[in-house]
Amino acid sequence: MTEAIDTLFSLAGKRALVTGASSGLGAHFAAVLAQAGAAVTLAARRKDALADVAGHIVRSGGTATVMTLDVTDNASLDTLPAALADVHILVNNAGIVRDGPALDQTEADWDAVIDTNLKGMFLVAQAAGRAMKARGGGSIINIASILGLRQAGAVLPYAVSKAGVVQMTKVMALELARHGIRVNALAPGYLDTELNRAFWETEAGQALVRRVPQRRLGRLEDLDGPLLLLASDASRFMTGTAIAVDGGHLVSSL
Repeated sequence: MTEAIDTLFSLAGKRALVTGASSGLGAHFAAVLAQAGAAVTLAARRKDALADVAGHIVRSGGTATVMTLDVTDNASLDTLPAALADVHILVNNAGIVRDGPALDQTEADWDAVIDTNLKGMFLVAQAAGRAMKARGGGSIINIASILGLRQAGAVLPYAVSKAGVVQMTKVMALELARHGIRVNALAPGYLDTELNRAFWETEAGQALVRRVPQRRLGRLEDLDGPLLLLASDASRFMTGTAIAVDGGHLVSSL
């Protein structure tokens, strides 16, 4: 080995920005990056929740600051260039979902999901790309989903938005590689979180779990290794990838 493993995955001296960081995946991603040595900026709409997450990171020995950001609001997005000026890593995570059959989805449902999950994610990635180009490189990690790679009912706008994120990742990777910028996607499968735990305990939820080859749901910590891989120099020859972390769900039989 030419480099020690701990050095290869270290984020010491790096600065990261995580969107959608007030709870759930975003809050977890921010804590993982901080533990690996990055100074982390947490961005989301809920300032009080951001402060709570940042406080936890600081009490654990990490470095964290907060900024309010609404990826669907132009005035809010105008604050990004300054925040991204010295950022090496973007975790582009802000997203929402609207459940329901395709024939019951409203135009407002469609617009809300696409504006947040796809348009908003593009605008944040674009701002980060411009800043990283000026600085000489960086890593953009777009949070997609296996629902952007495979079909499921009752989540049409979400699935379409995440499919768009995967393709956006590949095209931006192609364009930005010459500037030393890597653009990759992380595509989680079904995860066990506080928000969806009640569903997984139902008969329908258990039936879905049985379709996962590993016969279990993912845990937040199952995403830590892939996240650190994409954020660190360990993935310096990787760009344009969409890494599925799904217990084999994408390769399960019909």
